[in-house]
Amino acid sequence: MAVSDRALFRRKYLAWAVVALAALVAAVAWLAFALLKPTPPRVVTMATAAEGSISAELGKRYRELLARDGVDLRLSPSAGAVAYVERLRDPKSGVSVAIIPSGITTRRDSPELVSLGTLFYEPLWIFSRGRALSERERLSRKLRISVGAEGSGARAFSVEFLARLGIADGRNASLLALSSEEAAEKLARGEIDVAILLDAWESPLVRQLLAAPNVHLVNAPRADSWVALYPYLNKVVLPAGVADMARNLPPENVTLLAPKANLVVRNDLHPAIQYLLLAAAAQIHSAPGVLNKAGEFPAPESIDLPLSDQASQFYKTGPPFLQRHLPFWLAILIQQLLVLLIPVLGLLYPMLRFAPATFEWAMRRKVLRLYGELKLSEDELAAHPPADRVRELIAQLERLDDQAERVWLPIYLRPLLYQLRMHISLVRERAKRT
Repeated sequence: MAVSDRALFRRKYLAWAVVALAALVAAVAWLAFALLKPTPPRVVTMATAAEGSISAELGKRYRELLARDGVDLRLSPSAGAVAYVERLRDPKSGVSVAIIPSGITTRRDSPELVSLGTLFYEPLWIFSRGRALSERERLSRKLRISVGAEGSGARAFSVEFLARLGIADGRNASLLALSSEEAAEKLARGEIDVAILLDAWESPLVRQLLAAPNVHLVNAPRADSWVALYPYLNKVVLPAGVADMARNLPPENVTLLAPKANLVVRNDLHPAIQYLLLAAAAQIHSAPGVLNKAGEFPAPESIDLPLSDQASQFYKTGPPFLQRHLPFWLAILIQQLLVLLIPVLGLLYPMLRFAPATFEWAMRRKVLRLYGELKLSEDELAAHPPADRVRELIAQLERLDDQAERVWLPIYLRPLLYQLRMHISLVRERAKRT
């Protein structure tokens, strides 16, 4: 074979090998990116309460912290915790994050949701007009009780808890679906008897009602029994005078029932975004408060929903190594390259390992194909064909020898070619003697 022919063959072989390898790498890379979702979204939506609420204020703090890493956290106002869960469970809503009190949903009811841990106590505040109403007063007239707006966590808890106390709408009470703001205003004006709120200690409405004249914070009766019946509840104590030391508000220690607020996300939220949320939670909620000690929150507690894998890892070792030491998007870029590199290496290793054997098989196959043609000519010659056919067979054998001479093989396989040409020569000489 001429040198130029050999070079052309090698180039063609190399070109086909490169094309095949590139196609396989592209397919594996596409599958890796599609299945592992290495690129986090730049826009995430969080459900919060109305503007001015503690929920909205917390949402703004999360938004500020995530914005530092180039992630836009958009806040979407909703009616309350029950509405948050409904929107989280609906993949078409676009909502991926919310702060939800324990007791609103369960793993069985919301299998698509996971928790990133608990954040703070969210007490059930029961404010009454005047001092706590006596048993006789409660039995003698229907109480006007605000239990929270439809879709709110306050309403979900209040209706069930009041029913356990024998208080039902229309029988011995009027249960009003008022927003927290409306309830606070009406209670201060004496238009309702009781307002039940579910909110954090930092809530402006809670502070407003604690300081309002003729409004009393009710001590939770039989708190231990409630905690025994509802394990997601906690008994906390609001110290006397903590709201206003000069006026001694509240005038005495008050026992409250408090679920813990959970940072809840959809289980398909990108792991990198979950780590950003966890890091933000650690900055926002780790300080001491009236109802908690420093470092108590965020906590790796699985109350109603399981902890996500990322949350479990975060509470053990902190953020991933790359996110600890590199800017967020640079860390993501390196992770993407690793996601691409791992399957590519996984593909290249067996290919490179078996490439020599594959190459040798391909080279041997070229010789074996010519041996197949030689065997057909030899079999036909053994059948004693006529003279005209013998001359044709001799011409075929000469062409076969010419093909064998032009076959390129690596040096260590050249003996196969020499043997083939020797066998062709033997059969050709036999044919000439026929």
